[in-house]
Amino acid sequence: MLNLTRRIFFAGLAATAALATLPAAAQDLKELRIGYQKTGLPVIARQQGLIEAALAPKGVTVSWVEFTAGPPLVEALNVGAINVGWTGDAPPIFGQSAGSAIVYVAALPGNSDGEAIIVKEGSGIASVADLKDRKVAVGKGTSAHNLLIAALEKNGLAFGDIEAVYLPPADAAAAFASDKVDAWSIWDPFLAIAETRYQPKVLVRSPEVLNVNTYFLANRDFAGSHPETVTAVTAQLALAADWADKNRDKVAAALHDVTGVPLDAQTLAANRARFGIFPITDEIVANQQATADRFFKLGLIPNAIKIADAVWTPPGN
Repeated sequence: MLNLTRRIFFAGLAATAALATLPAAAQDLKELRIGYQKTGLPVIARQQGLIEAALAPKGVTVSWVEFTAGPPLVEALNVGAINVGWTGDAPPIFGQSAGSAIVYVAALPGNSDGEAIIVKEGSGIASVADLKDRKVAVGKGTSAHNLLIAALEKNGLAFGDIEAVYLPPADAAAAFASDKVDAWSIWDPFLAIAETRYQPKVLVRSPEVLNVNTYFLANRDFAGSHPETVTAVTAQLALAADWADKNRDKVAAALHDVTGVPLDAQTLAANRARFGIFPITDEIVANQQATADRFFKLGLIPNAIKIADAVWTPPGN
């Protein structure tokens, strides 16, 4: 449930985003392109048509572009192929370090128990410490990448102590199924699919080693040219979060309707998901900065960055 501070924040956003008073630049917008993945708050908003309903009076259509992971979504934001989108914590860090034209618009809860490192039963791997010299599938620059690094460090291992096998979710799923990797660091709904198919052993879940958020992002130039549209979309995501919290029994079906992910897997994912959207606080920036600093120290990103430089400020704030 959104707390009072968050409700006040988004009430302000809704006021700022009053579509009847959009300036000429925003009124010239004909199509909003939203990047999303197979689970999470944007999927709920899409299923309910909330953003479409908010923008239709101004003649703005909405198109949805699906991505299997955050890094390609961030690159699409960078080149303007999409205008806004949602990712985990690591993709915008990799993007910002590479000079991507992105900004943080708002924060969402982290993947929580819906992100984990798993192995098959009978693998002989009982703990994260046992991953030394093992092959671990992970998406490079994803939130699961951050989970893997943090989990290794907490268990006395360096990232170089394992063999990271960088694969997108579909290829990682195939490698895990055929035992070409020993472990897999992954998020929902891919984690939930694996759990329903293989009943794997979970070595660690994200909250055990990390305190992170996921993020709603925008192309930097788009946010500058169409701030009222960005805040209008964020306000609709807040409504979707409120609905999801009040209708837990319907969330899985809503996710399934949009993504086609098997209902049993989406039910597992939905039951452990947290919904909400809120402003980016100094604490959130500090946590994200700590992750960026860790990645730079390990040589995983090319340049040191300052997260605060990429935080977008809504008009009037």
